[in-house]
Amino acid sequence: MADMNTLARPYAKAAFEFALQQDKLVDWSQMLATLAQVTRVDTVEKLLHNPAMTTDQKAAVLLELCQEQLTEDGQNFIKALSDNRRLPLLPVIAELYEALKAEREKTVVARVTSAYELSSEQQKTLADALSKRLDLEVVIETEIDESLIGGVIIRTDDIVIDGSVRGKLAKLAEALNS
Repeated sequence: MADMNTLARPYAKAAFEFALQQDKLVDWSQMLATLAQVTRVDTVEKLLHNPAMTTDQKAAVLLELCQEQLTEDGQNFIKALSDNRRLPLLPVIAELYEALKAEREKTVVARVTSAYELSSEQQKTLADALSKRLDLEVVIETEIDESLIGGVIIRTDDIVIDGSVRGKLAKLAEALNS
């Protein structure tokens, strides 16, 4: 994965800097998210790795699939990626672009996994507490995992806070076995 990040980083940075200059960070974010999602579809992914197709043919298919979501600059970006045989990197480019955008906007996405659905008030309280701790604006994404029994697990880029009952039971079992 490090190799893909290394290859994708200059394209993500170029897209980010261009979008920033044009004041179109959100537009580019949406375009790249769409392209990443389309390239993750199994048949499209196979097409992008098909050696029998030319890079122009691959770009044409991708442009056709995403035509309505792409600006002229977005189409040119696809053509540049195609010319350099980098179309398969679109999901990684989109991910790196979002990281640059979040850094610029001083935001972070916190993925909160809970045993039950969190109310909007609980989410706001959690976001406020994390914002204070991280000194960033926090956007909460939630998911439910009933196997946690209770509590939550919070994940950001490089932080994991396990406040789940399952996690506490695992720590207790480990302490008892030591």
